Amino acid sequence: MAGETIPEPVKVRLHRRNTAVIVVDMQNDFCKPSGKLFVPASLDTIPKIGQVLEKARQSDVMIVYTQDWHMKDDPEFAIWGEHALEGSWGAEIVDELKPREGDVVVKKLRYDAFYGTSLDHILRLHQIENIVVTGTVANICVLHTAGSAALRWYKVYLPIDCVSALNDFDYRATLRQVSFLYRGILTRSELMEFEK
Repeated sequence: MAGETIPEPVKVRLHRRNTAVIVVDMQNDFCKPSGKLFVPASLDTIPKIGQVLEKARQSDVMIVYTQDWHMKDDPEFAIWGEHALEGSWGAEIVDELKPREGDVVVKKLRYDAFYGTSLDHILRLHQIENIVVTGTVANICVLHTAGSAALRWYKVYLPIDCVSALNDFDYRATLRQVSFLYRGILTRSELMEFEK
């Protein structure tokens, strides 16, 4: 049936003035073996995300980190158990990808980084049109953030080696949804370039 295949990653060149890189939930609880909701595949994405961030920083591209951030007794704990508790080690962004001065950190309440946060306002203030989405978990917070961005008419770019899921089905479903439903562009860390 038409539309069922996942497109091959393509080379992209994005301009710093209208582009932001979003790093979704690369936090200890998801990316460290002792974390409460560890995603093993996230370990492989840390250096790849780091490469994208380094390229972005060299061209002064806006970088936004999202942090899953829950109060005690958050209703979401009924689904996933306690995780990313505000102020805890598990809620902190992994040391390998720590935000730097000038980066934006958005603490989010649910899967979607736009829900109940100032993210859209911040992006509009900076006249952002293109969003590069990286992070974990692919079919949950990455997909909901990418979808919410697309519904707000941002152009979504997904470097497929910079997202991780709990299994291959969820990973491939994310690529399918982003490319087919949201008309996002699939790429890879080594195929991404930024210009000033």
